[in-house]
Amino acid sequence: MKLFKTIALVSLILLTACSQEEDIAEIDNPELVAVAFFNALYNEKDVKKAASVCSPKLARIILHYKSPNAVARHLFNMSYDSVNITPDDSGVKVREQFKDNANITLYFDGIYQEDKMKNVKRIRLIQVDGSWVIDKILKDPF
Repeated sequence: MKLFKTIALVSLILLTACSQEEDIAEIDNPELVAVAFFNALYNEKDVKKAASVCSPKLARIILHYKSPNAVARHLFNMSYDSVNITPDDSGVKVREQFKDNANITLYFDGIYQEDKMKNVKRIRLIQVDGSWVIDKILKDPF
C-alpha cells in the first residue's frame, strides 16, 4: 500500500508539472511571446511550437524548413547550441506598442560550437483575436 501511495504521489506531481507549462499562444505580453518563440526554436528545438505564435504567412515559411537549425540559419542568420534571450529593458522605449502591434528588440547571448555569440533582433508582433502573433522580422537595428 505504501508503494502504491508513493507511485500515485509521484505521478500526480509529474502530471501537475506538465500541465503548468503554458502554451505560447496564451501569453498576453508581446515581449514574453517573442522570448518564448525564440526559446522554442533555439533551446527546445520545436519548430511547430514556434510556428504556433506566427502569422499564417510566417508560420508557413517556418514550417517549410522543418528543422529548427534550418529556420535559425536561413531566416535569422543565427545559430546557437544554447542561448539566453532577453527583451530590451533599457531606459529607452522597450517596445513601441500601439493598440494592436508592437516592435520588440531582443538580445541573444549564447554558445555555438563552443564559441560565445551575441546578437540583436527586432520583430513586429500584431494582436489577432486577443493573442499576440509574430508578423514580421524587422531589419537589423545595427
